[in-house]
Amino acid sequence: MLILGWHGGIRPEWDDLGPGWSTHDGAAVLLRDGQIVAAVEEERLNRVKHSNFFPARAIARCLEIGGVRLPDVDVVAMNFQERTREIFPADAGLPSPNAFLDDPSSGTPTVRDALREIFDRHFATDVADRLHFCHHHQAHLWSAWGPSGFPEALGVSIDGSGDALSGMVARAGEAGLEVLREWPVPHSLGDLYSDSIRLLGYRRFDEYKVMGLAPYGDPRRFRSLFEQFYELRPEGGFRLATRAERWGLIHDAGLLPLARRSGQPFTTLHSDFAAGLQEALETVVLHVIRHFATSTGLRRMVYAGGVAHNCTLNGRLLHEGLFDEVYVQPAAHDAGGALGAALHADHVLGGGGRAAMPHLSLGTDLPSASRIADRLAAWSGLVEVTRLTDPIGTTARELAGGAVVGWVHGRSEFGPRALGNRSILADPRPAGNKSRINEMVKKREGYRPFAPSVLQEHLAGLVEMPAARADLSFMTYTLTIRAEHRELLGAVTHVDGSARVQSVSRSRQPRYWALIDAFRELTGVPALLNTSFNNNAEPIADSVDDSVVCFLTTGIDLLVVDDFLVRRRPGLDLAEQARTLCPGVPLSRKLVSRPAPDGSGFHHSIEATASAHFVQQRVDVSAGLHRVLSLADGRSTVAELCSAAAVTEAAQPGILRELITVWERRAVTMRPSGSVRERA
Repeated sequence: MLILGWHGGIRPEWDDLGPGWSTHDGAAVLLRDGQIVAAVEEERLNRVKHSNFFPARAIARCLEIGGVRLPDVDVVAMNFQERTREIFPADAGLPSPNAFLDDPSSGTPTVRDALREIFDRHFATDVADRLHFCHHHQAHLWSAWGPSGFPEALGVSIDGSGDALSGMVARAGEAGLEVLREWPVPHSLGDLYSDSIRLLGYRRFDEYKVMGLAPYGDPRRFRSLFEQFYELRPEGGFRLATRAERWGLIHDAGLLPLARRSGQPFTTLHSDFAAGLQEALETVVLHVIRHFATSTGLRRMVYAGGVAHNCTLNGRLLHEGLFDEVYVQPAAHDAGGALGAALHADHVLGGGGRAAMPHLSLGTDLPSASRIADRLAAWSGLVEVTRLTDPIGTTARELAGGAVVGWVHGRSEFGPRALGNRSILADPRPAGNKSRINEMVKKREGYRPFAPSVLQEHLAGLVEMPAARADLSFMTYTLTIRAEHRELLGAVTHVDGSARVQSVSRSRQPRYWALIDAFRELTGVPALLNTSFNNNAEPIADSVDDSVVCFLTTGIDLLVVDDFLVRRRPGLDLAEQARTLCPGVPLSRKLVSRPAPDGSGFHHSIEATASAHFVQQRVDVSAGLHRVLSLADGRSTVAELCSAAAVTEAAQPGILRELITVWERRAVTMRPSGSVRERA
């Protein structure tokens, strides 16, 4: 049986989505006879972070990986209830009722009508009679329960909201899920966290940044404030103050004038606020889980939902002594709901819904060596390419010598973490590597920590192992580096001695394990610094071209794609070489010209069709660059477009430098002349 699970919006990426953020993190998952064949997030393909467009590319990629077409699929499963999405049409993105006035007998448009239309538009297939709907939080629970391998467990789902709930607790067993507790949206712990971080100059999807800031602060400073945000009640219950009440308390504490604006430096007040917020979240969640662990007697726990990406809280769960084993779904966010919906459908149809998930290498595979060579050759005006006979040894020596390396191998990972297939790697020892990579490569806040990838055989020697058993392969838990190794691992040890550890198994990840082991033989250190292969404006690289683009526009020293070593050409002037590239405006962007408020002319920009929750909403550009981009057709080079736009020789260097800056912000694409975007 073939089951396609999916999550996302239903509008195509060229439609303006307005200010909303719902149905974010679109994704698709393909199951064949209960086994995971493919799992892909839409953002990796359309290059819009947290994309809430219809995941047409992800669906198509999963079908391609599985070697099937949509008509071959038996069930199309979605991680929302059909009833709920009809009650909230704005959230579902349903067509206007006016679209159905030509046929009054059709009545009010339904979710099935909307899905029939969108699938037919993209795949010329009517899926209405194959649709399966799963409650949002049950999908989260199934995404964790299904792959856990546990015979029974306490299941917990906590996020912002979904299907009118913000959380659910259930007893999971072979018969399915028995719901024990639900929380309505007004008591959303996810919303509490994401709303409070606005005081720190952050917004939705920045929660993980605040988790990293919290160890720099002292939670005692604002403990009394945050204790007014919640009330712990008997039997694992709790009540949250309303949003208005919380901001009233913040106002009364005199904090509003001290709020940080985006881009401003952090003060101790901000880090103390982050620490207090993190402590409050942990207090409430552990209150709930402690009660149900005791009342059910269950010694295993599975966990999903957006809040389950709080690795610090997850690490505490392992040390609390509540469970013998814990499984946190690595794709705990809404993209993982596509997997949960598919597993729920498999269970309902008699398949069990218990697919194993020993690794996350479930996405796009690299093409053949000859195709990789062709793709890299297309960039030959900017890079030099060498076919390596010993890619492991060569890369290990470069890392030991201080190089920052982009490492691309095999299939891309599902979920928010790069685990050795689409990674930026570096020596974990020099503390300066942390600030170097944050500033030159990731282009983000300097306090942000990096994770160590550690050989499984050496993990216990470097890390204080928790009481509960857990799969530590997915960077889902923050653990403590042993005191005697913290100075040695200066680039990956956070200010409080913690690290978001990844254990690397020889059997699961043989190539990545071999690289770390080769580094160990050279340095005596069985670990590497590992961070995702992207800058701060884009999702993780998926294709060969994505990898080259990130390499060229960041401070990465070397790129290794399978067995190929890529270096910049000596003395490369990226702006000058941009003349030979073909620019374009992505489908999710549009060129805009508006009259200037003072009537002096026009204001030019590149604007997003996605809301500001996902990408920078507007990138201002000069009139000259706007003219050049307005002529872009995907085939003409920058030099040709400058000529067609009558840009003078004197003005071209400024246009080229501006174009590179806009490219670094991913508001435009740049491809080699005569190139077709890499599909694999």
